[in-house]
Amino acid sequence: MLKTHWRVLVGWLAVAISLAALIFWAFWGSIEAFYEGWYYHSVFKNLEVTVIQYLFPVLVLMTAAVLGVLAPRVGAVLHGLLALAVGLLIRTPSGFTLITLPLGVLGILYWFGRVRPRKWAIYGLGVLPSLTMIVCGAMPAYTVYERVDDGYHGARTIEGNGVRLRWAPAGPGWPDRGGDWYHAQQACSRLSSDGTQVLDRPQDIWRLPTADELVRSMSLHGRNAGGSWDASQGTATYQLTPDKESPLWDRYSLVIYWWTATEVPEKQAYRFSYNGRVMATPKKVRADYYGFRCVAQP
Repeated sequence: MLKTHWRVLVGWLAVAISLAALIFWAFWGSIEAFYEGWYYHSVFKNLEVTVIQYLFPVLVLMTAAVLGVLAPRVGAVLHGLLALAVGLLIRTPSGFTLITLPLGVLGILYWFGRVRPRKWAIYGLGVLPSLTMIVCGAMPAYTVYERVDDGYHGARTIEGNGVRLRWAPAGPGWPDRGGDWYHAQQACSRLSSDGTQVLDRPQDIWRLPTADELVRSMSLHGRNAGGSWDASQGTATYQLTPDKESPLWDRYSLVIYWWTATEVPEKQAYRFSYNGRVMATPKKVRADYYGFRCVAQP
């Protein structure tokens, strides 16, 4: 009897850990899916990326946990295989500590544990993460639905909040794929006067916007967001939270960050997300979603 009781406790410990992981991934995935994703014109393509890229860990972990309850040895082996796969794919100390090790521990717990009654464990593993996805994803989904896009991606002069600048048209001065800070600086300095091509020599017509200029130019639903830049703290505040909208941003681009000309210190520069968040980032960091948009005097 004592042995059975011990195994039930171990089984429910495994379920509790699985449930905590599932809720975390459901929370993170539902928010990041709308923050990073949902830039395709097709709703079905956006849904496909959401499920495959952001909610897939939830589905895999849920399947493994349910098997751990219904068929403990099968679920244990599956957790072990997942730990091995993650260990081979993510060979970093943080990857081992945060993912590989917990999966291995769960495999051991499910191997020795037994869950009774099983139906409550199954309900919890299925319902709670699903509710988390729905609740946490509702507001980001509504924000994406409300985004403004006038469809114009040419050069335009934007004025407001004490700033008046000409912003480059879509192309080499406003690409839909990004790169590091050095690439952005060079592209702007060599951009032709019409913003359509990068020339062999510096033209010094266009440049990256400063952090202050970008903060004060951000907008929401066609209104200036009332941004203010605190250079001493490296922070931005807004009267309205800006979004990935016209006239500055292209909602159908995967780019969600822009480089600025403001350096902190010489090996770092500030980059901004479309919702106004600022991050000091090493200039050599390169990613497709790290973009830029050159500016010039009107």
